[in-house]
Amino acid sequence: MTSEDPVRLAFSPDGDDAFMFWALLRGKIDTEGLRFVAEQHDTESLNAMADREAVDVLAVSMARYAAVADRYLLLPHGASVGRGYGPVVVAPSALSLADLAGKRVAVPGLRTTAYLVLRLLLPRFEPVVVPIAPHDLVFQALRSGNVDAALLIHEGRLTFESEGFALVADIGAEWTRMTGLPLPLGVNVIRRGLGAERIARISRVCRRSIVWALEHREEVMTELLAHPGPLDRDSLDRYLGMYANADTEGMAEDVVRAMDQLFERGARLGLVAERPVIELAP
Repeated sequence: MTSEDPVRLAFSPDGDDAFMFWALLRGKIDTEGLRFVAEQHDTESLNAMADREAVDVLAVSMARYAAVADRYLLLPHGASVGRGYGPVVVAPSALSLADLAGKRVAVPGLRTTAYLVLRLLLPRFEPVVVPIAPHDLVFQALRSGNVDAALLIHEGRLTFESEGFALVADIGAEWTRMTGLPLPLGVNVIRRGLGAERIARISRVCRRSIVWALEHREEVMTELLAHPGPLDRDSLDRYLGMYANADTEGMAEDVVRAMDQLFERGARLGLVAERPVIELAP
């Protein structure tokens, strides 16, 4: 790889990912001579891409890092963290998590953090993978009776009430009650094969993009809302407040501890093949 080669970047179309990379891709910041090319995919597709090392910087589920830590470093910024909140389980009517034992539950992917945490909370249920795009597909599955409940990530966790569904559990809140820690949901990773100098440069540029977006939040929100999506301005504002914030700018010590706790608990139950070392890029 030479300094002329573009940095390949992949992230989801969801509001928090689009927010953090907006300044970088719109020429708003100094990229230190680096050129970036980007592609967008749903969360589970991004998780699968990590196996192929198809891109240099990749947004993945935290749970996925256990399987790719030998090839990717964690970037110390870009994380989506739930502090007392997170993905939600919803159903057509009020239920408890225990009521879903053995039931069919729509999940956004078997490699997502949300799925791993739900398995920790509810060991026995039948997962049914329903892609998160288009965003209303999971609601159709609930209405048709194809599933008994659904695990919602990203914007779906803000729209389920308006769609007529009842909250069963907020698994981020349940995780915090269980561990006393925040729930790290999504992270950005960078390919180890890029080498130390290029990794450090890319990391600086990506963090610069996040800082710019946080400092120009209203401008970025206006641009994001120019593209049709499931959220109005108030909902996008709430969503970014949850998942594009100080935890995105820099990874706090309790978030790193929570990552290790997630992998320890997952490995203990055989849900994670190997507990990885949490290793951060510069």
